[in-house]
Amino acid sequence: MSTCESDPQAQARKTAYLLFIALSVGAMLGRLMAVDSVDRAALEKYRKDRLPAELAEARKQLEAKSLPPAELQEQLNAKEKELRRRAALMRPFLSANDRSRWAAVRALVEQDMRVGGAPYAIDRVIEDPNWDTIDKVMHDGHFYSSKPPLLSTLVAGPYWIIYRLTGATLGTHPYAVGRTLLVLINVLPLGIALMLLARFAERMAQTDFARLFVVAAGAFGTFLTTFAVVLNNHVVAAVCATISLYAAVRIWLEGERRLRYFVLAGLFGALTAADELPALAFFAAVSLVLLCKAPRQTLLAYFPPSLIVAAAFFGTNWIAHQSLRPPYMHRSEGDNWYQYEYKGKPGYWQNPQGIDRGEKSRAAYLVHMLVGHHGIFSLTPIWLLSAIGLCIALGRGRRGAFWQLAWLIGAVSVVCVAFYLLRPQTDRNYGGTTSGLRWVFWLTPMWLLGMIPALDAMASRKFLRGLALVLLALSVFSASYPTWNPWTHPWLMNLLQSLGWVQY
Repeated sequence: MSTCESDPQAQARKTAYLLFIALSVGAMLGRLMAVDSVDRAALEKYRKDRLPAELAEARKQLEAKSLPPAELQEQLNAKEKELRRRAALMRPFLSANDRSRWAAVRALVEQDMRVGGAPYAIDRVIEDPNWDTIDKVMHDGHFYSSKPPLLSTLVAGPYWIIYRLTGATLGTHPYAVGRTLLVLINVLPLGIALMLLARFAERMAQTDFARLFVVAAGAFGTFLTTFAVVLNNHVVAAVCATISLYAAVRIWLEGERRLRYFVLAGLFGALTAADELPALAFFAAVSLVLLCKAPRQTLLAYFPPSLIVAAAFFGTNWIAHQSLRPPYMHRSEGDNWYQYEYKGKPGYWQNPQGIDRGEKSRAAYLVHMLVGHHGIFSLTPIWLLSAIGLCIALGRGRRGAFWQLAWLIGAVSVVCVAFYLLRPQTDRNYGGTTSGLRWVFWLTPMWLLGMIPALDAMASRKFLRGLALVLLALSVFSASYPTWNPWTHPWLMNLLQSLGWVQY
């Protein structure tokens, strides 16, 4: 690995890194402040199709009361105002997915939303206008978020402080409280992750082009910044993976033996696995490597914080559901928490619609996962550089310091893609209505490192540098296309649907 201690260009690069990070954080904050859950197309459709009928029904009911004309018109105006206000009700929570977690957070903290004996139950929360969610399950007579409860529990911590100090809630002050929490949970941690990425680039890359490209790609060219405006496990997992990988690489490839690096690697590696089930492969691989490299320190400082995370994951699940399995694992015959009725209607997941029905063909699913409408390489083509970089590193064998890390990145990536490819049809839905294949976002820090050998090899040729920049521009385009709502279809899927080539 190279260092920048005697490099005269190091200060200039450091300035460039800080500029990239500042611009990225500023862009995330700007989009976060503009977040608004109103679906303007749906609102327009409501105003054209449903509003006239509802107003006609209201007029019919009021006329039956034989009110004076002036009072009748006054009440009709008030009813129309109420209907329009209800239709335009805005919240900084953009989909059923993030509302599911926010609902659990509210249930844990807000006194008037609590259900006795069931601290995670969201029965009262989902009765609030615009707070219902399809991502819920039912058991023991109560509704719950379908998400593992650990992340919601962690978010409830800072929310409890805000609630106690100000009295403001996610119900009464959704913008102020929600945005404050998202800055703390997503934006600031992503800024820290980008700083660690810059350190990675300085240590591992050989050329200025590679170093600057990797940090610019992390700052602007991935879907992590896209998803920074919503509460989700993918950004959290990617940040945790970055911290764990940074500490592990310092131990693994640089001979670092201070215990704090083992603590960081174990704590954040376990948190990555708690947020993304396939990340168990990452945690297992890092555990094995560190156990072989430094068995005493690994046993002393790596595994204890990992066990604390495991206890928190299963403990919160048990408190919430009296089960060690997360809610989404209760789908079997006789133990299906998705079979319920709400307001006289069956749960959404008993008859999912559109893309949520799942891809019938595994071959088609693999194609669209890699190069299709939700493609890893088609939407974010900088990952082609990662694939090439890993091949270069593996081809060098033991001659390069990078080859061991390349094996880890490649193996974990294959395991993650295979895990989702082998899921049953109902789970082969690309993550639902989402701007990218969100289940692989946590691999972002590893893939950014994986492109370094390719970028170093391309740095000396103007044409290849230009090609890399084109791939970066296309990746930034895909990440920016959703504007402020990541819970929308990718631009490529919209294009294919407009051409009639795919239908969901």
